[in-house]
Amino acid sequence: MNALAATNRNFRQAARILGLDSKLEKSLLIPFKEIKVECTIPKDDGTLVSYVGFRVQHDNARGPMKGGIKYHPEVDLDEVNALAQLMTWKTAVVDIPYGGAKGGIGCKPKDLSKSELERLTRVFTQKIHDLIGINTDVPAPDMGTNAQTMAWILDEYSKFHGHSPAIVTGKPIDLGGSLGREAATGRGVVYATEALLAEYGKNIKDLTFAIQGFGNVGAWAAKLIHERGGKVIAVSDITGAVKNPNGLDIPALLNHKEATGKLIDFSGGDVMNSDEVLTHECDVLIPCALGGVLNRENADNVKAKFIIEAANHPTDPEADEILSKKGIVILPDIYANAGGVTVSYFEWVQNIQGFMWDEEKVNRELRKYMTKAFHNLKNMCQLHNCNLRMGAFTLGVNRVARATTLRGWEA
Repeated sequence: MNALAATNRNFRQAARILGLDSKLEKSLLIPFKEIKVECTIPKDDGTLVSYVGFRVQHDNARGPMKGGIKYHPEVDLDEVNALAQLMTWKTAVVDIPYGGAKGGIGCKPKDLSKSELERLTRVFTQKIHDLIGINTDVPAPDMGTNAQTMAWILDEYSKFHGHSPAIVTGKPIDLGGSLGREAATGRGVVYATEALLAEYGKNIKDLTFAIQGFGNVGAWAAKLIHERGGKVIAVSDITGAVKNPNGLDIPALLNHKEATGKLIDFSGGDVMNSDEVLTHECDVLIPCALGGVLNRENADNVKAKFIIEAANHPTDPEADEILSKKGIVILPDIYANAGGVTVSYFEWVQNIQGFMWDEEKVNRELRKYMTKAFHNLKNMCQLHNCNLRMGAFTLGVNRVARATTLRGWEA
């Protein structure tokens, strides 16, 4: 099932549980605005090439829309739509004053030089500059984009609208980026994991972890789990996978990956099949890569007791049912990976106030938001007698529905 169908299904189930009016339900599902633009740039060799860029603005009932910009060959309107909608519920779950948006360009960033990427980013910004804004829609980095991409967007946008550091988040620190932003999603995953484990009287230091995906989120999650005494026993990324039943030395593995660009040939662990990380014997499985990795083919073989969804939509609805029947506890993506957007919110606040925080304050506030959101989520689970995924969806959807109704959407 694709991401949009799965997200819509979860939303409709939450709407049923909440008893939402059918007209309101339909209104909440339809995106506020869908933007599709052509971006033509000269390549370094002088030839012209065109790419298609998207921005979907889903909902602004609770505040400006917020969401990443993804550079990936498979970017299409359906996926961008699903992720924009997920952002609406995600920002509501952690109770930050935003709605949801998402954007992307269908391209292969690895095939483009730095100057080509800059030209592409600037042309995309020129096409959407009057549709985004500090109080309208605030982009951020996503797969295939980074702080440098945000710096180019900030610079191009400022040519039209004057100095506007709050137009994007996830910027370089020198341009008003927030301390702690780079680690935020991974750190949020760890705070969310701690909140969940505390419910079961468990602690990170007593458990084993398998992490699928060792990019920014997976690497930070692994590092912070290792620091807390947890055993990360298996890790994978697109280059391969390594395991060590006694726990991998994460700082050494990070150094190895930085030096060689891959996980394999690491002296402190054995090579394993990348697909097996998802079904590896462990207490906690953290998928941090692409969507749909847990599906009906492999769900039966998952041995973890807890799954923390650090990726967006890593579990297909069919896998969801299989895993739930097995008694595996799944902490859903719209809560578990909300640390990134929460610190993006802190960055936006700092930019608007022109007053920057130290890293300690950023991390302290992030823990506060993630912990409070977990307790609110648990309350919804108890109130509606549902699992954590529906607890998160009912929490998010209910907040957006309330805001929409209070604003007088039928007037």
